[in-house]
Amino acid sequence: MTRLYSSPLQGFTDYRFRNAFYEHFGGIDQYMAPYIRLNGKMEIKASRQRDLLPENNHTPDLIPQVITKDALEFLFVAEAVQKLGYKELNWNLGCPYPMVAKRGMGSGLLGKPGIIDEVLHIVSEESDIKVSVKMRLGYESADEIYEVLPVLEKYELANISIHPRIGKQLYKGEVDLNSFESCLKQSRHTLIYNGDITSVQAFRKLKERFNSIDHWMIGRGLIADPYLPSMIKTDSLIYPEDRYESFKEFHDSLFAQYEEALSGTKHVLLRMLQFWEYFIRSFPSSPKGLKMIKKAKNYQSYHKAVQLLCSTEAAE
Repeated sequence: MTRLYSSPLQGFTDYRFRNAFYEHFGGIDQYMAPYIRLNGKMEIKASRQRDLLPENNHTPDLIPQVITKDALEFLFVAEAVQKLGYKELNWNLGCPYPMVAKRGMGSGLLGKPGIIDEVLHIVSEESDIKVSVKMRLGYESADEIYEVLPVLEKYELANISIHPRIGKQLYKGEVDLNSFESCLKQSRHTLIYNGDITSVQAFRKLKERFNSIDHWMIGRGLIADPYLPSMIKTDSLIYPEDRYESFKEFHDSLFAQYEEALSGTKHVLLRMLQFWEYFIRSFPSSPKGLKMIKKAKNYQSYHKAVQLLCSTEAAE
């Protein structure tokens, strides 16, 4: 049975988005929270703590994530999330952004399998938390993963999700499906495919090639098309008749939460504009739709633009 995971995206998939998505669309079996980063201090930011509070999360299965190269930081976060009731902690070895990777974290740690081994050894000795890993093929080269996989084989992991690009690619260029196929042959762990699942057709092609995989992770495609997970689950290319009405309800729920959480019109509209960089891909009949959103300087003009977009698309 196909099991779908929501990939964490910094600045997007916080508890407000996750809750609204779960309520209005569904299709995701497990959500992952954006990573916790300690920045040298044994202290978790208040915003990250709020994001994980059980009372703030209505989704059925949520996994916290940590990004670090230090075993003590890992253990600190593990203890903190266990106190909140979580039994699993995901280790981010995939973040491609240079400001992270050049500090030896995220995908920047994939070229140092010795450190990965040391961290996992200490964590396995000192904590009973389940560990899963989210990674790329490497940072400089796709060959880096072949030095990391033997290290991961030494430990009991909940799963490993692999985005088959290298860190230096960011999200550009093609995914390396041949390398992912090689990873399947070299790991006993449950592997999750992650990368460029942007349509049911794209998923079908991947599923046909990797027919032994039942676990899939969706990131940017989930924001661009919120119906995608449920349509993958039903293997359907047909959207519901009330597609844009439902989207508008989802959007309004998200907007109301950010209006309450953020200070000032400018901050709320900026946050929503970030989402619209992805949302607009579901509005093919409105080529100037994003420009309309960007021009909105107050709530009235913003909501008018969103209503026009939804009604225009629904009429097509």
